[in-house]
Amino acid sequence: MTNLYLIRHGEAWGNVKPILAGMRGDEGLTPRGIAQAERLRDRLAATGEIAADVLIASDLPRARQTAEIIAPALKLPVQLDPEVQELNLGEADGMQNGDAWAKFGFPDFETQPLRPIAPGGESWGSFMLRVAAAFTRITRTHEGKTIVVVCHGGVIDGTFVHFFQMPSHVLPAAEFFTHNTSITHWQRHTREGRTNWRLVKYNDTLHLRDIGARESIRWKDVAPVPEDSAGQPAAPIPTEE
Repeated sequence: MTNLYLIRHGEAWGNVKPILAGMRGDEGLTPRGIAQAERLRDRLAATGEIAADVLIASDLPRARQTAEIIAPALKLPVQLDPEVQELNLGEADGMQNGDAWAKFGFPDFETQPLRPIAPGGESWGSFMLRVAAAFTRITRTHEGKTIVVVCHGGVIDGTFVHFFQMPSHVLPAAEFFTHNTSITHWQRHTREGRTNWRLVKYNDTLHLRDIGARESIRWKDVAPVPEDSAGQPAAPIPTEE
C-alpha cells in the first residue's frame, strides 16, 4: 500500500499581498505562516501519525520553508522537486495583481482553460498535465512507501483531478479550498487485481485550532489513529464495484 500525504505550505506573503508569487515574487512565509508550520511540526513529532519514508517539497520558498520547519518531526531530509510548484506564472511572476491583469488580461480559466496566464506561463490544462505527470512519477518511484509532499493549493486540487480521473482541460465543477498547512491523505489500494486511489482525509488542520487559545492541545494524549473501525472501508455493494 502506498500512502501519500500532501501538506499545503503555511500562510505566505503572497497570500496576503496583491502580488503574483512565483520564484521571483515569493517572499516566503509570514510570521503567522511560520507559527502554523511550527504547530504542524509539534503535532507530527508528538503523535508520530505519519511514519514517512520520503519528504518532498516544491522549491518555491513558501513550500521549502514549510518543509524545512516540519522536517525534524519526520526525521527526514527535504528533497526539492520543481515539478510540484504552483502554477507557473511566466512573465506575470512578481507583478502586482492589477498590473498583471491590465497587461496580460484577467485569467479566466473557466472559459479559457488552455490560455496561459501570461507569456511563458502555464494554462490550467498544462498545469494539470504537469501535476499528473509529477505524481505518477513520485508514486511509482516510491511505490509501497509513505510519501509526504509539501506543495500548494493548486497542486492538491490537481491530485483530485488526476486520481478521480476528472477532465483535466476544464476547471472542476466543484471548487476546492485547501487551508494552509492542512493535511490531505491518499492511499493506493489493490483489490481483486484493480488498483485505485482512496481519499482518506482532506483539509485536516486540527493543529491550528489552539492558535490564540488559552491552553495548547496536549498532542501526547492524542492517538495517532482512531481506536475504532472507522478507518475500515465498507464492503462495496454491486453498484459500487
